[in-house]
Amino acid sequence: MKSNVQKTIAWILTAIAGLIIASSGIAKLAGAPPIVEGLTKMGLINYIQLLAAMELVFTALFIFPKTSKIGFLLITCYFAGALATDLSHGNSIVAPIVILVLVWVAAFLKKPEIFIERRSVIGDR
Repeated sequence: MKSNVQKTIAWILTAIAGLIIASSGIAKLAGAPPIVEGLTKMGLINYIQLLAAMELVFTALFIFPKTSKIGFLLITCYFAGALATDLSHGNSIVAPIVILVLVWVAAFLKKPEIFIERRSVIGDR
């Protein structure tokens, strides 16, 4: 059984990661100049609305308990792509790494079965 402290830390990390990702999606939808400039330099400006929608949908999926596993998977894939894109364009990779660490730690604390297979000692093979 998870302790209350573990649950609290998991939800705090989930909230922080969710706020960061949702803020990024909202900034993209609003056309924030630094975001537009960065995406233009990388040749991704035509996808700004799609990227924003992906961030918002994936965050919602991650926050809600019943869909958190698929949200975790989709956020991981999205930010792995962001990391690869930043690497290929010589940009800083700190932001996607920080977000991935927050998401992975929160997911592990909320649902360790995502990472660790649990088996019953009796009856399972």
